[in-house]
Amino acid sequence: MAGGSRYQMRQRMFSIGNDFFITDAQGQTAFKVDGKLLRVRSTLFFEDAGGNQLYKIQERMLRVRDSMTIERPDGSAAAKVHNALITPLRDRWTIDIPGGAGMSTKGNIVNHEYRIEQGGAVVATVSKRWFRIRDTYGVETAPGQDDALLLAITVVIDMMAHEGR
Repeated sequence: MAGGSRYQMRQRMFSIGNDFFITDAQGQTAFKVDGKLLRVRSTLFFEDAGGNQLYKIQERMLRVRDSMTIERPDGSAAAKVHNALITPLRDRWTIDIPGGAGMSTKGNIVNHEYRIEQGGAVVATVSKRWFRIRDTYGVETAPGQDDALLLAITVVIDMMAHEGR
């Protein structure tokens, strides 16, 4: 994905009550994920480096399906991530984008080696191979994508694939 952006993510950081930072290829803070425990629901606020809220991720206590919704600050849905298929060697996840083309994953979610595709094109690649730091993986987005949304989708997939961390 020449011309795309690359970000560094840390595993096991996506827990409620914790804040963590997503850095760009130059090591600068690009996004902050602010973990809050609000009454019955646990919430992650996805913010830009300036502290502006971009997305909100809430864990629903009574989920019918294994899915999570990523909301914009106005409360509208930006994406809904749900587990489509679990097999011994790979997971399949689908991402519904209201008013847009849906996305899906291909690869090994548990080991952080997968792609997010939309309309047959790769829009993000997730890999642990780019970093030698333990519990760290990278996300590379294609040019022209909403990097913040793709990173929020990656956070949700990581949370759902590794529940109980």
